[in-house]
Amino acid sequence: MNATDDERAKKSGERIDLSTAMRRASAQLSELLGSEPGSVSAVKATEEGWSADVEVVELEKVPDTMTVMASYHVALDPEGRLVAYERTTRYARGQIDRR
Repeated sequence: MNATDDERAKKSGERIDLSTAMRRASAQLSELLGSEPGSVSAVKATEEGWSADVEVVELEKVPDTMTVMASYHVALDPEGRLVAYERTTRYARGQIDRR
């Protein structure tokens, strides 16, 4: 979806595409928190719009593996506006997920 398609979707109330939802989730959460964006680890369409899990840098440390990261679950409406967020975990960047 290019910029023209994105503007058209916004005006018509259509659902944005997955890649646009992913970018908006990361950008809006980072702006709201004043934190450096990390990555989007999950994104999916919902009846209400989109839901995503976004990783952000909460506290830079040296060495980099000790940087404090946080995972947030966010909700976007169908046009990609952030409507809710919740921090789900905090962890050191070098931590391995042991599921």
